[in-house]
Amino acid sequence: MTTSVQVDIPDQLVQQAAILVRDGWATDLDEILTDALRRYLISHSAELNEAFIREDVDWGLRGQG
Repeated sequence: MTTSVQVDIPDQLVQQAAILVRDGWATDLDEILTDALRRYLISHSAELNEAFIREDVDWGLRGQG
């Protein structure tokens, strides 16, 4: 299942992505955007989890929260 979205992307990023597609690093812009979103979500999920863990540890050590 997929969902279509409409986004405004700076021209310079689109040009850089087009070069990657042209040079064979990706099949199309959709692949680049999907991979970029996946990486963003993974990296920010780790940051969020770490923040929750730190809050839990702080609460456990000091009873604060």
